[in-house]
Amino acid sequence: MQGYKIHFIRHAICEANEEGRYVGVTESPVSARGREELRKKIETKSYPSVEKVYVSPLKRCVATAAFIYPEGYARVVPELREMNFGDFEGRRMLDIRELPEYKKFLEGGLNNPPPNGESIESVVKRCYEGLDFIINDMMKNSWHSAAVVTHGGIIMNMLSCFGLPKRPPHDFVCDFGEGYTVMATAQLWQLSGVVEIMGKIPSDKE
Repeated sequence: MQGYKIHFIRHAICEANEEGRYVGVTESPVSARGREELRKKIETKSYPSVEKVYVSPLKRCVATAAFIYPEGYARVVPELREMNFGDFEGRRMLDIRELPEYKKFLEGGLNNPPPNGESIESVVKRCYEGLDFIINDMMKNSWHSAAVVTHGGIIMNMLSCFGLPKRPPHDFVCDFGEGYTVMATAQLWQLSGVVEIMGKIPSDKE
């Protein structure tokens, strides 16, 4: 049975990340530290070779993809953008931690969005649509290995919801410039909407 490897990679650290701010749909460029850390990882670790690159539309993902795969044409997949944190966008946790609406948001739940923001349920729904597009696009074009440069929260939710073995989202936390490889097959995806989790990337160079 033909398999399709998809390598999910979290973008390099951006300026808002360094400042401890909620940065979902807000643009924030990859920082000097982010570029340097990613450069070192490219030099010392092995990122998988791919036939296609897919990216979140946010610039920090587009820049990261271009750094790791300079020769690869990146197809933007809008569904893989980060969660919209609504009124918390651009704000530091330290500055909002005592707000009642922030405490409510921290209670979690699929339908507990931040004020004027997006629920986890909505995020998961569009992530399914984005992943479905990617898998079908790979099948149609006979691409057997692809990179997806997106966001840490998106990777966590996608692998938790659509990955086997089943594990909670926090088990899939990954550092900037790192991620996971999954294997998709037509039968498993079309019948059950799941992919097989293979392991973490990048790997150490031999």
